[in-house]
Amino acid sequence: MSSEACLALLLDGPMQSWGHVSRFERRTTALHPTRSGVIGLIAAALGINKHGPDEAEQIARFASLNVTTVLLPHHDRSGAELPIRRLEDYHTVTGIRRASGKVDKDATAQTYRHYLLDARFGVLLEGAEDLLEEIAAALRNPRWGVFLGRKCCLPASPLLITISPSRAKAWCEMLRCTGHSGEEPEERFDRIIEVAATDSGADMIEDTPIGFGKPLGTRHAPRWIHRIPKSSNPSPPL
Repeated sequence: MSSEACLALLLDGPMQSWGHVSRFERRTTALHPTRSGVIGLIAAALGINKHGPDEAEQIARFASLNVTTVLLPHHDRSGAELPIRRLEDYHTVTGIRRASGKVDKDATAQTYRHYLLDARFGVLLEGAEDLLEEIAAALRNPRWGVFLGRKCCLPASPLLITISPSRAKAWCEMLRCTGHSGEEPEERFDRIIEVAATDSGADMIEDTPIGFGKPLGTRHAPRWIHRIPKSSNPSPPL
């Protein structure tokens, strides 16, 4: 039986896009990395083929991982936090799927795609050590390209920070690599944590990947989260 460990990632890039209700003409983005986006990034690093017969089985291996997302804002020269901005990019797409299910190769439609600018996030993955070691090895030498939600969203720095037997040590390393002391408590940062469906105040989003190659409407299962804003009066570190 594998022991538990914690893997820390840094998602930093000029543009990011994390869609979880992103279909048809308007491709929006969440204000934080989604579980499906993070697992998709890992699947690409591992070389999991979304059209392969065992894709769903491979993706199911990650169901046991607990994902925590932390906003780690950039700062300007004065030390002030840079706000996350949105960009809407205009596209036209040729080859439209009609309501009948058939593709009209001559039809053209307008689409609008949204991106986050000046965003930086840390991600903590907690789970079995052997699985996290496999993920870490793939991120060090990815088989396919890894992107921050879309292919045009390139990482500005290495994704892998550390893998540690301790969440506290992984948290410390994640902070240090972004210019913090490493002693700051979690309460100083905006976070997205995963909770049980029965937890009071839990938000449900369709964000647990089942298979990226499956038909639309069957690719994701529900995920329950809490959005925790940073505290203006955080407790001091123990």
